[in-house]
Amino acid sequence: MGKKVKKEVEPPPKDVFDPLLIESKTAATVVLMLSSPEEEVLAKACDALYKFASKGDENKVTLLGLGAVEHLYKLISHEDPIVRRNAIMVLGIMASNYDVKKLLRELDVTNSLISQLAPEEDVVIHEFATLCLAHMAVEYTTKAQIFEQGGLEPLVRLLGSPDPDVKKNSVECIYLLVQDFQSHAALRALNVIPPLLELLKSEYPVIQLLALKTLEEISKDGETRIILGENKGLDCLLTILETNEFGDLHVEALAVLGNCLEDAHTLQLIQQTGGLKKLLSFVGVSTVPDIQKNAAKAITRAAYDSENRKILKEEEVEKCLVNLLEIDNDGVKVAASQAISAMCGNLASKRALGLQGIPQLVQLLSSHNEEVKEAAVTALANLTAASPGNASAVAEAEAIKPLVNILNAQRDGAVANAVTVLTNLATQEPLRLNIQSHGIMTALAQPLRSTNNQVQSKAAFAVAAFGCDADARTELRNAGGLGPLVELLHSKDKEVRRNASLAVMVCASDELTAVELCRLGALDILEEINLSIVRKNNYSEAALEKLLDNNLSQKYSRMGYLSSSNIIADGFYDCGQIKPGVKFLSLEELHMQELTDHRATIFINAKPQEDLAVEEKAQDSSYEQTILSPSISRKGSREKASSMVYPMEEKQELSGQWSSLSKSSTREKVRKGKGKKEEEKMKEVTQIISKEIQEEINLENSHWLPPPDFILLDYINDASKTILPLTTTREQVVALAQFVANKMGGPIERDKLHDFSWELHISEIEFELKCNVVPIGKVKKGTFYHRALLFKVIADRIGIRCSLVRGEYNRAWNEVELVDDSPQGIDGLLLPPQKYIVDLMFEPGFLIKQGSAEADQYKYI
Repeated sequence: MGKKVKKEVEPPPKDVFDPLLIESKTAATVVLMLSSPEEEVLAKACDALYKFASKGDENKVTLLGLGAVEHLYKLISHEDPIVRRNAIMVLGIMASNYDVKKLLRELDVTNSLISQLAPEEDVVIHEFATLCLAHMAVEYTTKAQIFEQGGLEPLVRLLGSPDPDVKKNSVECIYLLVQDFQSHAALRALNVIPPLLELLKSEYPVIQLLALKTLEEISKDGETRIILGENKGLDCLLTILETNEFGDLHVEALAVLGNCLEDAHTLQLIQQTGGLKKLLSFVGVSTVPDIQKNAAKAITRAAYDSENRKILKEEEVEKCLVNLLEIDNDGVKVAASQAISAMCGNLASKRALGLQGIPQLVQLLSSHNEEVKEAAVTALANLTAASPGNASAVAEAEAIKPLVNILNAQRDGAVANAVTVLTNLATQEPLRLNIQSHGIMTALAQPLRSTNNQVQSKAAFAVAAFGCDADARTELRNAGGLGPLVELLHSKDKEVRRNASLAVMVCASDELTAVELCRLGALDILEEINLSIVRKNNYSEAALEKLLDNNLSQKYSRMGYLSSSNIIADGFYDCGQIKPGVKFLSLEELHMQELTDHRATIFINAKPQEDLAVEEKAQDSSYEQTILSPSISRKGSREKASSMVYPMEEKQELSGQWSSLSKSSTREKVRKGKGKKEEEKMKEVTQIISKEIQEEINLENSHWLPPPDFILLDYINDASKTILPLTTTREQVVALAQFVANKMGGPIERDKLHDFSWELHISEIEFELKCNVVPIGKVKKGTFYHRALLFKVIADRIGIRCSLVRGEYNRAWNEVELVDDSPQGIDGLLLPPQKYIVDLMFEPGFLIKQGSAEADQYKYI
């Protein structure tokens, strides 16, 4: 038997590397392995990095610093499915880190990830690719890339994946994509509604929640809501609301339902199935603020449609909203108030809410939350619009004081709506007076200074509403509100400019406010506005006319014309025609100027000194000067004139100097002491003088008052006695013309007009008074414009209608309208009135027919 020979083992080829088992303890080494050409090494390295990255965010940062992301990005397109799967797993985990996402965007990884969503790919690849996309879709540019690179189609398809993680990641990514409205139409085309509704049946709450949030976004589009209804989506939503186990989904389900209720057809469908009643009942019993808030928002959106409001009214939605106002949650109160505002579009609901909800809304006006205040006052603005009953209810609920306080609020919407409510209330006289007693005009001064156009417009309109009262205008003037009101005339906003013009028109109803508005530049601005076709409005021309009509001095200076309805009152002055751009000075400013050789200013003041003192006192007490009607003014002037008897020398003294009441009182008291002993007389004089000095000191600290013109007062008194009794207007006009001419130097021959030295006479008066301002009673030699002015003044006081027109070269004339006698043989024929020029210079009392050659000769040189 032969010996066994041991078989020798064949050695491995020399070019083959012996297998090496390595145990790596650092991530850096494993990252280096990502460059290996061996698939097994790559797969194991990726698996190790996945476990490392899953432990925490700091590990993801470490891998990012080691350059792992760039290697992994290359590996997600590897031929080997295991390598590809493991690489995507690592990127899916790491993409939750902000810096990693930033680098992935720079590497433009989205296209590669979308390609991994193909149906034939492994479920794990689907899971982590969608996870990575969901992390990255938070940023807008990535959303746009996914949309443009066709990522929506595979994501919608994966909503039907058997794997819940794939579903969750896909629906989350879609939810993020639909934040951008452009993807809505694309999703609709991909028929996304059925798979989303299917996800509502998932056993995983997070999937249900994401599906509802996605439906909430896409149901904002009307076409999507139609598809949702066709797929019985409303039934799914109502089922969720009826199921207590789905309590954590109720808020989102209500939000989707709220979008659907915007369509009248949908709302009607829900009502017919009893769903609307269930919905309102559900809101009534729920104690979750977010549910209550979303329910109120749903009602708000639905109430924007008139048909929807009718349906909601049938279900008595008002009770539900009023109850929500009492919930102790600011968000619910805001949403309920907004829903009430929307429901005010239905008159029946408006009445019902006025009866039930006004006290609760008024309470919210005192809330510390500014948003609650704004929502409540907006609801009140809608409730009180064209509703006197609701306006009265608001006042009865003691809302006026908090409403006035809101005018100083920080939110422009709150201020604008508070002004609106107060304006709505002001349509009723008792309520307007009540609001005025709370200092409304002082409070409006701040909104007038707002930079918000809506606030400015509402505030200006409110000024117009309350400015019809004299005390209110005084309050606004004293509060400094006229300045910002005038500034609003400069506004580029049409509505602001219109309401500011209206407010100026209303406020210019009295002389004091009109003069102040003119001083602030309202007249110049309105003239500029009226020259523009674009900026002119319905009220700007009326405001300009009203300003001038209540500031006749400036009107005559600018326009050179006063109509028969423009009644010259005490305080009027004629300073000549003012040039464009030149400031119009007040009488006080003109009086304070030094004596010059300029044209004298002629002023009118037939008011006794006592009346001026009373007027000053009234001004100091913030009471407005009352402008009497012409008939009352004339009657008062006659009564005062007839009840006063002045010694002739004393009247001349007073009318010839800028004298004060104290001086006349001194002389009167000295005369009374003639029968006393000399010592007593001296003592009394000393006391009187000391009193006089004190009064002069007080006078310096008081308002400047124009001196009385007792000569003019006598003229008016004489004209009242001699001219008024005449039977016809024609006789009165002729008599008054002769009266005026006699007081102003008598008739003048035409060819000797240049010899009539009225300029020297006026200069002598100015020198005597040491002032450029001359009372018309002092003028004894007057030319055309002196006589025409005096004629107008006296005519206005005794009731003769006439106009005053300024010409050139010191010419001025009066126009009257008279009815001629009927032709002989035709009794009772009423002829139309004819215009005449009254001759005050050459043949005083001669009436020259307007338009004739004689009239032109009288008016022009």
